[in-house]
Amino acid sequence: MSIQSDIAQIEEQEQEQVWSAMHNKLCKQAVQVHKFGGSSLASVECINRAVDIIQVNCKLDDVVVVSANGDTTDELLHIYELAVVQSDKLHHEISQVKDRQTKLISSLLKTVHAHSLIALLEHDIALLVKWLQVDINAHYSELLALGELWSARLLSAILNERVCPSNAIDARDFLVINNEEQCAVDYDLSQRQLALLREPSKLAVITGFVARNEQGLPCTLGRNGSDYSATILAALTAAQNVTLWTDVDGIYSADPRVVPNARKLHRVPRGVAKELGRLGNPVLHAKTLQPLNDCGSHLHVASSFDANTAGTEIGDFGQIAKQELSVTHLNDLLLAQSVSFLGDVGKQAAKEFSAIGVDVAKGQIVIQQSQQLAVSQWLASHDTEVRFTPVAIIAVVGHNVAQRGNVKVRFKRSLRAQQLIAILTSERQHSFIAVIPQPCTTELLNNVHHDVTKDARHIGLVIAGAGNIGQRFIELLPSQVAKVPALENLHLVGIASSKRILLNTDGLDVESSFEQFEQHSKSYQQDDLLNWLTHHPYDELVVVDITPSKAFSELYQPFFERGIHVIGANKWAASSSTANYNKLLQSAKEHDSLWLGNTTVGAGLPINFAIDDLIASGDEIEEISGIFSGTLSWLFENYDGQQPFDVLLKQALADGITEPDPRDDLSGLDVQRKLLILARLAGFELALEDIDCQNLVPASLQALSVEQFLDNAEQLNDYFEKQLAQAVQQKSCIRYVARFSNTKAGVKAKVSLETLPQTDAFASLTPCDNIFKIVSSWYQDNPLIIRGPGAGRDVTAGGLHSDLVNVCNQLAKKAHQVKLKGINE
Repeated sequence: MSIQSDIAQIEEQEQEQVWSAMHNKLCKQAVQVHKFGGSSLASVECINRAVDIIQVNCKLDDVVVVSANGDTTDELLHIYELAVVQSDKLHHEISQVKDRQTKLISSLLKTVHAHSLIALLEHDIALLVKWLQVDINAHYSELLALGELWSARLLSAILNERVCPSNAIDARDFLVINNEEQCAVDYDLSQRQLALLREPSKLAVITGFVARNEQGLPCTLGRNGSDYSATILAALTAAQNVTLWTDVDGIYSADPRVVPNARKLHRVPRGVAKELGRLGNPVLHAKTLQPLNDCGSHLHVASSFDANTAGTEIGDFGQIAKQELSVTHLNDLLLAQSVSFLGDVGKQAAKEFSAIGVDVAKGQIVIQQSQQLAVSQWLASHDTEVRFTPVAIIAVVGHNVAQRGNVKVRFKRSLRAQQLIAILTSERQHSFIAVIPQPCTTELLNNVHHDVTKDARHIGLVIAGAGNIGQRFIELLPSQVAKVPALENLHLVGIASSKRILLNTDGLDVESSFEQFEQHSKSYQQDDLLNWLTHHPYDELVVVDITPSKAFSELYQPFFERGIHVIGANKWAASSSTANYNKLLQSAKEHDSLWLGNTTVGAGLPINFAIDDLIASGDEIEEISGIFSGTLSWLFENYDGQQPFDVLLKQALADGITEPDPRDDLSGLDVQRKLLILARLAGFELALEDIDCQNLVPASLQALSVEQFLDNAEQLNDYFEKQLAQAVQQKSCIRYVARFSNTKAGVKAKVSLETLPQTDAFASLTPCDNIFKIVSSWYQDNPLIIRGPGAGRDVTAGGLHSDLVNVCNQLAKKAHQVKLKGINE
């Protein structure tokens, strides 16, 4: 046996193991249908992306539905048109199509596999030429079906070569419809025939767009036929989900090609989706959604060009999804008016012609221009006349929107400068439809979209930290939402502690959220949280970190990579290593994420804001100093020598003024971190080790347990007695002070116990107060002083709310980036 044979055998065995593992692990899961549009299969690069998506998202029992590659269907249609007029360009165009398909095959498959596919292609081309010579009209549907057939064969061959066992199935061999006009599926017969064609442990790759009629003749499913094929397959296989992989990353509140500020709709209720499809949405079509009515499958729209970006899901959702609004339009319509359209006969006519809108009180229906002849013939049987008027429609669509009077008021106000023929309500109450006598312009569509959806941006809020401050933050939320317009569309969707989490996509009731957390929260790992945050259905997501956790702060990087905004009282990230801090800043910038941390220093005091504002205004910071610890402020304001320092310390511990381990305060590390954060905010590249830090805990007490430390805390007394006595002798006081300065000699930073004159700004504070002094180019002889409570439940929660309002105001002005490769295939 040759070396090549040995290698081939080993590769075959390894591939079999991969296939076996894939089958054993995944085939028990519910069936998924994945459909790839023509633009998603248009080139070698596109097809390779699709293969990667299949490898990550599919299992062997799934179904893949394909459109023709790129513009192949248009090219075949052009060949038909050239044949009808007997153009001398016909054979050249056929040769071009053959060459393009051959290049795709040769570029994507190994030579041995490519040969067999090219041979099949040449057979099809010969058959095509024969059809053109005999009776082209009799083979019209077969000609158009070639694109899907070639696409399915090629993708299946690639999967067999690279990923898993696969078989290509021609939908004409199982899918039966009544006719091309109605496209009603014979589900029982189609399901039985499909079952005979699917091969166990093979991924089925099925042609979209094509079928056979009841007479057994090949036919097509018409516009958006491949999407319709995908949802039909979902009904035939009882699929859990259908994903339409296309060239746009979801469904938008308007056509993003025309309305740049259109918002992605992450979740769309079924009824709303159907109405959007009926009224001109460029991605959805009503026919596509019909098969899902009974089978209950969820439909996803996602971009094959950016598979990691969450798309749009269509299904059954709660109130937040039902609040969404969209604006759509259709031009080139006709308003048909006749006495036969009054009352019940008008309802019958509307159903017969799938009317865009109907007013049976006025005898009016809105139809497609292509239906004019059919409507005239239908009315001839009623012996009545009809008047046709060219019109267009613009519609606002949303769940039960007809019952939302404020939306109708906004809609009518946005159209006040337009001549209106009528405003109609759809039968299912999911739309208001304005009929206008002229085409809907880009300007009108943008204006109406702005007026109707301007307050519809939804922001999800996740609170990490379920302690006192977290509870107070949530207690303040209802009144804040009522007072601050920027918070109008803010939704509390998650609460997390260090070990447990409660997430609800449709939002938590704020008033009872902590009771819900106590009753329904579950244990979690960080990956669980990241997975949910990756696929959240909101326009923006804000995480408020009220934890002291270093581990949680390490999630900031993946948060920013997902475009999530962070408000942090947590000091770990902002005081981490210079390399990590700079990486976080860069990541937040690259992914358009906001990172605010006003409460990392000074609780609710606006020290971060003041420094940021001075720097943004062109000022230059020269010095930052002050008393940054509320605990140390309380201790040294109250320490007068009348009682030993350890007694005062234990009193502060009992009153909750210190950390559970008072050494966390006495070490100075907290103050050191705060000074680092402010210096960095002022524009200086500093590391923690660049700040000298005096630890007030003697070495003999640093390694003990908390209990042992407290039992031996009297060892602190001699040092503080001496420091206080010296200060009193000088008519001064002792304070733990942070100082940063930038001079010609360089940068200096230190936190330590200092002796200060009684006249010093830092000498006389209300216990627990913080004080910050800033010297800058603008504040020289009279430095800027900010003073107030530096700790506390209310002020910290208030500071977090200040950051939240700031974030929401910035997000309201944020330019929306539409990820758009094109719309239709």
